Amino acid sequence: MPGPLSGLRIVEMVGLGPAPFAAMMLADAGAEVIRVHQRGQRPEIPLMNTRFDVLARGRRSIALDLKAERDLEVMRDLLARADGLIEGFRPGVMERLGLGPEPCLAANPRLVYGRMTGWGQEGPLKDAAGHDLNYLGATGALAAMGPADAPPPVPLNLIADFGGGGMLMAFGMVAALLGAKTTGEGQVVDAAMTDGAALLAAMFWGFRAGGLWGAARQANLLDGGAYFYGTYACADGKFLAVAPVEGKFHRILIDTLGLDPAEFTHAAEPAAWGRLRARLAALFLTEPRDHWARLFAGTDACVSPILDWDEAAADPHARTRGAFVSVDGVVQPAPAPRFSATPSAIASGPAAPGAHGREILAGWGLDPARLDP
Repeated sequence: MPGPLSGLRIVEMVGLGPAPFAAMMLADAGAEVIRVHQRGQRPEIPLMNTRFDVLARGRRSIALDLKAERDLEVMRDLLARADGLIEGFRPGVMERLGLGPEPCLAANPRLVYGRMTGWGQEGPLKDAAGHDLNYLGATGALAAMGPADAPPPVPLNLIADFGGGGMLMAFGMVAALLGAKTTGEGQVVDAAMTDGAALLAAMFWGFRAGGLWGAARQANLLDGGAYFYGTYACADGKFLAVAPVEGKFHRILIDTLGLDPAEFTHAAEPAAWGRLRARLAALFLTEPRDHWARLFAGTDACVSPILDWDEAAADPHARTRGAFVSVDGVVQPAPAPRFSATPSAIASGPAAPGAHGREILAGWGLDPARLDP
């Protein structure tokens, strides 16, 4: 059965990172997303447009030269028939092409125009280059991560790029598309990765205001300060995640390990956390990871093995849920979230640039001959 967004038509300007991630989410959920490749452009990353370009899955492609008036007219006609557009260029690029929000919304008033940038469409930094690390660093969140005696760590580019960027864009597009369905009026969705990364830390801003979160790193409940919320090395060089934040779960941890509950008190003062963390660290180093995993299996101690990529895909829980799938021989996460009545699906692997140009034009009521040499 088609996904919940079946019937929606989205045009995606091909780019990197968060914009294609958002388009992938919409396509996974059933929207028809057309990728617009720049004709003749070589990819910046060698794996782009190959079967390994997972973020490009599930969409067809048309290749256009938007500096040529003929192809620009094709693009305008596609946007006149689309429900939404996703672009991830720096502010002003689409305007210079003559494809900014004003002419596009004038031609198609119900169009939802999604703009994915690092810094947003206005502000002193709007034209500055940057990447996930820069955007996360501007939110306060990166300064709160990592051990107290080292610089903040370099996390995978999941937070600003994909959580605060692509996922925020996907949410914004769906929200605006619902609005357009009700009112008949489209709008611009300004999705800035700095805004989204800051939004992900909303709970911690509340904690700070309420006096429950200090400025020092590795000194708070959820930043590795508490001995009962952290990662521990094991005898075989593998790791455990230990997270019994609630008292009832903490009691199970201590009982299972045979430790003294009078020493390992869930209400221990933060001044004791370092000493107790060192005690746990020494204990976990005495046995391999899977020994501890077996010991805590079936309990509510909130202790679990930290899996590597291959282990994660082969994990029995993940396999039962079908959390990973193989498309063209490439293992990758399955669509999420899950819908009971209109399940999502991956329509295909990544498309070669321009592979479906004539087919797309015909399906959208345009003359395929417009792409003839």
